[in-house]
Formats: sequence, C-alpha cells, structure tokens
Amino acid sequence: MKQHDAMYIDGSWRPAEGSGTIEVVNPADEQVIATVPAGSARDVDAAVRAARAALPGWAATAPRERAARLAALRDQLAARTEEIAETVTAELGSPLAFSTNVHAGVPLAVCASYAELAGTHAFEEKVGNSTVLHEPVGVVGAITPWNYPLHQIVAKAAPALAAGCTVVLKPAENTPLVAQLFAECVDAAGIPAGVFNLVTGLGPVAGQALAEHEGVDLVSFTGSTAVGKRIGALAGAAVKRVALELGGKSANVILPGADLPKAVAVGVANVMANSGQTCSAWTRMLVHQDRYDEAVELAAAAAAKYVPGERIGPLVSAAQRDRVRGYIERGIAEGARVVAGGPQAPAGPGYYVAPTVLADVTPEMTVAQEEIFGPVLSILKYADEDDAARIANGTVYGLAGAVWAGDDAAAVAFARRLDTGQVDINGGRFNPLAPFGGYKQSGIGRELGPHGLSEYLQTKSLQF
Repeated sequence: MKQHDAMYIDGSWRPAEGSGTIEVVNPADEQVIATVPAGSARDVDAAVRAARAALPGWAATAPRERAARLAALRDQLAARTEEIAETVTAELGSPLAFSTNVHAGVPLAVCASYAELAGTHAFEEKVGNSTVLHEPVGVVGAITPWNYPLHQIVAKAAPALAAGCTVVLKPAENTPLVAQLFAECVDAAGIPAGVFNLVTGLGPVAGQALAEHEGVDLVSFTGSTAVGKRIGALAGAAVKRVALELGGKSANVILPGADLPKAVAVGVANVMANSGQTCSAWTRMLVHQDRYDEAVELAAAAAAKYVPGERIGPLVSAAQRDRVRGYIERGIAEGARVVAGGPQAPAGPGYYVAPTVLADVTPEMTVAQEEIFGPVLSILKYADEDDAARIANGTVYGLAGAVWAGDDAAAVAFARRLDTGQVDINGGRFNPLAPFGGYKQSGIGRELGPHGLSEYLQTKSLQF
C-alpha cells in the first residue's frame, strides 16, 4: 500500500504548507497504518488556484477527448482493483469480498458510465428560436465521506470532469489512502495538470476553507445533515452552487401480500452491508401487525448469521462505535426490545458492534427518527397502508427506501406515496445511471447518470 506525505496539486505531489499530520487507523485491529498531511487553508488555496488556472483549457476540451481521458481513468481503476479493495479494507475495515465487489466495483461502473456520457451528452439543444448551451459550472470543491470512500469520490469527480469542470477534492480524514490512490490513477490517465487536485485534511480546517473559498463555484458535499446545513449556509452567503447528499432513515415497507422471508432477509442484508454505514440503508422495517411476530423472528435469525470479523466488519472509529452503542442503549431505555445483538461489545480488538435488531419500536422513538449509521435495524408495525405511508414519511429524511408486495404494480402504487428520492421495488437492483439523492433534509441535487452530470452544468441561452 503506497502512501504519500504530500498533496496532489497542479499535476504533481507537493509537500503540505504545514507540518501537521493525520493518523490513519485500521479499525479491525486499532493499529495506525499510515499518516497523511493535514492540509491547511493555504494548501486549499494553492489547489483552487491550480484548478482555476486549468479551467479554461479543460472546459474548451472537446467532449470526446474528455470522454477518452475518463475511459483511461476507468482503465487505471480497473487495473488496480485488488489494490483499491485492500486499501479500503485496511482503512475502513470492510470485509475484503465486500471491498472488491462494492468499494472497488461500483466506482468502476460509475466511472465507465461517465466515460460514455461525456461523449454522448448533448451539450447544446434547440429550444424554439434559441440555442441553449450547457457549460461547465467552473471549479468544484468536493468534500467526501469515509463510508464509501472511492465511490463518493468518483460520483463527484467523474461527472464534474465530464462536464468540463475542474476539481479540488478534500476526502474524509478516516479514509485518505484510497483518495491518494485515485489521484495516482488520474495522473496516469493523462488528465491535464490542475484539472484534478487532492488536499487531505480535517473537515473544520481544510473542508471549511474549501467551502468558503471565493474561487470555488460549486460545493458538492456528502456527509451528515448537520455539517451539510453549515456548508449550505456558507454557500448561500456566497451565492454559489451547492449539492448536498446527506442523511437518511429509509423505510423498508413490507406489504401484506409480499414474500415475507425474502423481504426480511434482503432487508437485514441491506442494513448489515458496510456495517450499517450507509446513508441509504433501510434501517426501519415496516411490517403489517398480523405478520409482525413472524418478521421479528426471521430478522433475528438473519442477523445472527453476521459474525463480527467475518461477514461484517468493524465501524470506522472508536467514536462511531460508541455513538452506535449509545443509540442501542437509548432504544432499550425508550422501550425497544433487543432480539439480536445489543449494546455489549464483541470480544477482542476492533471497533465492532454486534449486529442488532430492535423490536417493539414505535415511530416516535429516537431509533426510529435519527440516523444511527451502524448495524442496527428497527422493526415497526403498521395497521394498514395509510398507517404504513404515514410512518414511512414521518421523519425529516427522504433518501431511499424499499417496497415489497405480491406484485410490482401494488408496490409501485405504494412507492408513489413515499416522500423519498429512490425506492427499490421487490428487491430492485442498483442502477448507476439512475439519479440518487434525497427529499427533505436528505439533501439537494442528484448524483449518478445524466442527472448527476447536469449538476455540474449551467445554461446559456442564445436567442436568434
């Protein structure tokens, strides 16, 4: 695993302005595996200046040439799949098979989709007597989270580059090593100097400096709703574009005619994936009161198969582990019943939390309202479809969800009632071209596919 004690700015690795460092810890054994520079406002300024200088040339580059550079980037990522997976496993703790299939595989698919879109997107359109030009927004400040570290980088950088924007990336401090690896791939792909820049650092220092910088035209942030509100306020004060992909408390609604064993099994797997550290996880399972007890038994049995250190990894940090265990304890204090797992820590080193299922959860409980971001499933009962819709929509979030029914038409009819940005119908598969993003406090804007590309474009109308 390579490691850089430098920033990637203007096409080369250069030392940070200050001497501060960030320790990278393997959450499975709690050992420090690397250190990276803690970038300052001066490092951010150097990166933004490089991005601004590179913007005119990259924006004027023909879309097919931008597509060719993205295809080369895709090939670089593909060639280093094994290294990407091992790096994410080391700094995030996810099982290697999950890192290979998801943490390496999904960004590869997304990068490939933008390599194609960059060459086929209509950057001009005729509207009556006008020609509408779709032009790059400018310099993008991308602030990414640790839970899907490479996917979130690619989901911002690839469409921004396809649009003709230049990028300054500030990755999460917990998982900076795969961001460095991505910068190496960008360099090897022949993307011109200054088009993509990497500054590692702490959120309140480097992240804030990037969000505030007057040379940044759009801030794209993925993370907590609390931090997103602050970034949105900063961007609003400066009248700059902002894209926010924030928290979730997604409902998995199992209607009476559904295949209950399948719906419960897939629902538990969804929550346990990535140790529950997924903003779109279906952390509330809604079951009709007549089949509630059966669903609870099925969920408890399914969760028991997730052995810490084998099928499920640790949480990213000691602070995250303690936060999740605190939520489980609060759920118990408010009347939830533990049917799998619980707040006690599994034996041995590592920031593990036992895969937990809480029954007898009611809609007003903290565990049914707040994002826990750990392997914790809350199961709620409903009386009828109106009740299910009211419970599903009864949080400040609206990011994702699922509906299971006896047939797709019934599931779709119910899905139309949900205030959420994405709904899986009877176990629908991930689509890298479909827009991803939230209603309500789950965010502003969309990522992935053509909609994700549009976030990085602005329109100019020529009247004839």
